[in-house]
Amino acid sequence: MLTGFFCDQHLIQRYQIRSFDFFKKTSRKSHPFAGGALLVITVDIQSVLIISGTLLATGSADCSIKIMDVERIIAREVRGEVSLTENGPDAQHPIIRTLYDHIDEVNCLAFHPREQIIVSGANDFTVKMFDFSKTAVKRAMKTIFEVEPIRALSFHPAGEFLLVATSHPTLRLYNIETQQCYVCSVPTDQHRDTIMDVNYSENARLYVTGSKDGDVKVWDGISNRCIETFQRAHDGAQICSATFTRNGKYILTSGLDSIVKLWELSTNRCLIAYTGAGATGVQEYPIQASFNHNEDYVLFPDEKSGSLCSWDARNSDRKRLLALGHTAATRTFRHSPTMPAFITGSDDFRARFWYKKLA
Repeated sequence: MLTGFFCDQHLIQRYQIRSFDFFKKTSRKSHPFAGGALLVITVDIQSVLIISGTLLATGSADCSIKIMDVERIIAREVRGEVSLTENGPDAQHPIIRTLYDHIDEVNCLAFHPREQIIVSGANDFTVKMFDFSKTAVKRAMKTIFEVEPIRALSFHPAGEFLLVATSHPTLRLYNIETQQCYVCSVPTDQHRDTIMDVNYSENARLYVTGSKDGDVKVWDGISNRCIETFQRAHDGAQICSATFTRNGKYILTSGLDSIVKLWELSTNRCLIAYTGAGATGVQEYPIQASFNHNEDYVLFPDEKSGSLCSWDARNSDRKRLLALGHTAATRTFRHSPTMPAFITGSDDFRARFWYKKLA
């Protein structure tokens, strides 16, 4: 199963699949996506999220949110239908929803783990919840008003609570039914600068945050107390992303120093550093690091070279670079949790969806 984008029919002309790229296995150090295919969709994109291997959503600087079906994207590629500029209704068009309600660019997105609900955070200081099961509904069913731009969101695995990271150092926890806000009772547990990323572990016992202050904090999912801080996790550089492995025993972080690190929670130390990205220039924009779908590889876009760096997750052996084909900096990156597919978004107004063809 794959994931995809969604858009209303009146916007189809703007969202076109431009080209396909295929990769050949030319080296012993092959990339995990060698032999893969590329689909390009033109969109002014700020944030991307792939969820559960079936749906994908993009948040844009034009304040809109698109939801797509990956199976439909792949089906079009198989049929050789490169263009999406078709007239009239198309039941098989990949873009199935377009949602509007923000008045400034969308920064982050999160799908509800159980319901057909998507939550978005934007520079307009709001968190909005959309029910995309209803085809006619384009506006939010609930709105949470904040006092700072929203930077990151993470649903509790049960779907009852939502962690909200803003440009303020204090992390928020919301009950999505009552919209009641909770914060840690100990002010010194909080970060000292903007929180850049937040993620729950799969068992919800812990969650992790990364901040501009250079620290990575691990929190207890019950008491909301900080139980561990990795100070200056990237030698003082801003933290770009922080996420748990599936077993909850390790944390993968990336920093503005272009280094990706794997931390072991049982010993509270850096186990592996994945280096080599950023060799062609200093990284300017925060970007996420990610495991692939089976956690065999670590993936990280190199801003200056325009390539995707990849390493063997267990021994940090670096694989060959994969050219992403963007003409501007890659600003966002998400990998599917269930299949060899990922999506990149860039300042060149394009989102590129990559997947590996099965032989």
